[in-house]
Amino acid sequence: MSKQDEKLLGVIGGLGPMATAYFMELVTNMTDAATDQEHLQMLIYSAPSIPDRTRYILDHSSENPLPEMLRIGTCLAQQGAERIAIPCVTAHYFFDALTSGIPVPVINGVQETALHLKEHGITKVGIMATDGTIRSKVFHRELEKCGIEAVVPSKERQADVMRLIFDDIKAGKPADMARFANVAEGLRGNGAQAIILGCTELSLIKRDHPIGPGFLDAMEILAQQAILQCAKPLKEQYRSLISK
Repeated sequence: MSKQDEKLLGVIGGLGPMATAYFMELVTNMTDAATDQEHLQMLIYSAPSIPDRTRYILDHSSENPLPEMLRIGTCLAQQGAERIAIPCVTAHYFFDALTSGIPVPVINGVQETALHLKEHGITKVGIMATDGTIRSKVFHRELEKCGIEAVVPSKERQADVMRLIFDDIKAGKPADMARFANVAEGLRGNGAQAIILGCTELSLIKRDHPIGPGFLDAMEILAQQAILQCAKPLKEQYRSLISK
């Protein structure tokens, strides 16, 4: 693609802050660039003060995160952003409202994750994500459109996922990898051919630990699509993102 096709990426960040930093690192690492000037231009608005998405979705809080995300997305568009990425899977619960209220396209990381699985012949997938993502069935709907069956953790194992996300990663503590392995084992025991890491905090576990084959990081998909949709070249090794 020509230089004229390239698009400026706007990032609604801070959900959480470390995940946003890692998203920028992923985009940089995955872009096939030989010089600084060949990398993707980004406007990043990091707003960790945005209310918690999971608490709102589960009716544990009346603070709606949507108005602030809309304000930031519109602000980014006014500054020239031509695509918007949100490095927070749970925020995709608000995707329809975000696309209606932001005047430039928003990348649907959840939909793209489902399409990637379909392209690789996956018919049954496990989901590791927040309670808000699981209960709102954000992934379920997109997977169903692709003919893929979703498997979720048991109540006990889902509590383990939440501890990994909130008590470990968001709190800046080491991840309990025995807990992570137990959740994955339960999903595979229920027939999952692959497992979606459907929370950006879980992406940091994949970054820092050898978790083995059969995982698909939804944030890697978001980074991949940010590069492609902004007309930058993608390194060949990032065409397929299911871990081997």
